[in-house]
Amino acid sequence: MKTYTAKGNEIQRAWRVVDADGATLGRLATQVAAILRGKHRATFTPHLDTGDPVVVVNAAKIRVTGRKLQDKLYVRHSGYPGGLRSESLERLLSRRPEEVIRRAVRGMLPQNRLGEKMIRKLHVYAGADHPHAAQKPTELKGATR
Repeated sequence: MKTYTAKGNEIQRAWRVVDADGATLGRLATQVAAILRGKHRATFTPHLDTGDPVVVVNAAKIRVTGRKLQDKLYVRHSGYPGGLRSESLERLLSRRPEEVIRRAVRGMLPQNRLGEKMIRKLHVYAGADHPHAAQKPTELKGATR
């Protein structure tokens, strides 16, 4: 028996919408990353982008456990002396809640060109409205609790 390998033109994409209201950040991110990657399909192929586009709504209403709001830091460096910048999860969540989910999911995808293609299929919105109704996304139930 031969192993099945999907071809690029055989991939059927189905849009998914996930409500992040009351969802735990890490649990939500793992399930969204698996859908973006295509691991929920029987035709999963590691070297191809076989995943579905995902729309995450209510990103501002996610929750985290413990003291992560104060203790978790997002750090970046400009490359110049004294260029270290850090921001707490609480501040980033109040300023740009979409970026919190985007960074959590990005860290769970491959760190290469394939991962870049996958993260482009992620659409995150702070509120309940999104402009992707024409794609007829199906709601992902029970994936966020």
